[in-house]
Amino acid sequence: MAQKYNTSQFKNGLKILIDSEPYIIIENEFEKPGKGQAFTRLKIKNLLNGKVLERTYKSGQSVEGADITEKNMTYIYHEDSLYYFMDQQNFEQISIEVSALSDQLKWLKEDASYTVLFWNDQPVNITPEKSMIFTITSCEPNVKGDTATSVVKNAQIETGATIKVPGFIKQGESIKVDTRDGSYISRA
Repeated sequence: MAQKYNTSQFKNGLKILIDSEPYIIIENEFEKPGKGQAFTRLKIKNLLNGKVLERTYKSGQSVEGADITEKNMTYIYHEDSLYYFMDQQNFEQISIEVSALSDQLKWLKEDASYTVLFWNDQPVNITPEKSMIFTITSCEPNVKGDTATSVVKNAQIETGATIKVPGFIKQGESIKVDTRDGSYISRA
């Protein structure tokens, strides 16, 4: 029997079942209007297809928890539409369809560690480390006279993702990136 969560237990990152599919809560907002019953507004992301939905639940309502297991695995390579990960404990390899990786693809780097989410023993999604180090493969040139610290420019990292970096960063440098929002943290 899967665990049930009521509205007071909702929090970001909680995995729940809606219409027999696993979702993760990405935003959770409690509302108590002047009149009427309090409610919780959720922004949830489908772990199978990446679609984001908004749902509202009255105080006291409950939803079933998704039976999600997590394993720390290393990304090793991809072939066609399959991406392969290896368990460092037993060296078992699994493959994940490109469709399950959707918005995480831009953070895939060989030999990097990821948390792989399993639902019904099938890999459904991955979560990268909160911050990762990438090499800049190309970036806009520095503009002479732009020495202010607030100047930003676009840069492409080794995975193909484009992020905003400070004006002083050059091609070939290694930088630390926050993978939750794609923001520059620091030089590496």
